[in-house]
Amino acid sequence: MTRPIARSYLYVPADNKERLAKAITRGADALIIDLEDSVSPAQKSQARQNLKDFFESFESAIEVWVRVNSEQNELVQDLEAAVNINCRGIVLAKVDSVSNINNLQSMLSEFEIKKSLATPLEISALIESANGIFNAREIALADRVSRLQIGEADLSAELGISGAGSTDSKQFARNMVVYASAAAAINLPIAAMSSDFKNLVEFRKSTVQFKEWGYFGRSCIHPDQVAIVNEVFTPSASEIENAQDILKRLNASGGGVALDANGRMIDEAHARSARRILEIGK
Repeated sequence: MTRPIARSYLYVPADNKERLAKAITRGADALIIDLEDSVSPAQKSQARQNLKDFFESFESAIEVWVRVNSEQNELVQDLEAAVNINCRGIVLAKVDSVSNINNLQSMLSEFEIKKSLATPLEISALIESANGIFNAREIALADRVSRLQIGEADLSAELGISGAGSTDSKQFARNMVVYASAAAAINLPIAAMSSDFKNLVEFRKSTVQFKEWGYFGRSCIHPDQVAIVNEVFTPSASEIENAQDILKRLNASGGGVALDANGRMIDEAHARSARRILEIGK
């Protein structure tokens, strides 16, 4: 299994040139430049031009993704602006089935040839419907798909759920994309954004929960959320020390089973988790 390089993914609306210019200074590992829901129909053309200008002057090691519209006519125009040597990948909104991915793959190939790109762009599938959740495994297995995300606001609206009681329904979807990602051997899914950007205490709590559920990284809609995400998804010194100790003990035992520092049995399953922590902590 590979892992995302990025921990934090900061959304930036492409129609706001000032925010776009400042985005690379906000401390996020990655940007998701948005051409979709945060941009009004009247501003779509300007947003695409802003994106082109951004790439033209881009000088940063930050990872850049572009969220595009799912409607075919809009998608063609979005990709004309988004397919660029400085773009890591495309976040496709409202993915319901593998056919959405196949259509995007075909279009990307044409634009990559047209623009002489040597490295194919990745696809992050943003699932926002019940149909998409049930098709998550097939979506995860599609070519170019490197990670899954859930659009929880749109999914909740479709399901008609709200309030504290909605958590159980959303948890089913959250678990589905974790299992689908593991089954397809792609990156761990990226946790959904939180619109309540002022409540950072709750944001930290839910980010820790996502990590425990099998996610790596989280989308942010405000710069204040970025540092929390980076901290939560960075292994602590004690986690790294414990992972190193587990591998040392298993190696000393010949690779079968051993006892950890607390006298509990450890085996290859624990070694796999330890290796992941050390890889993330590099």
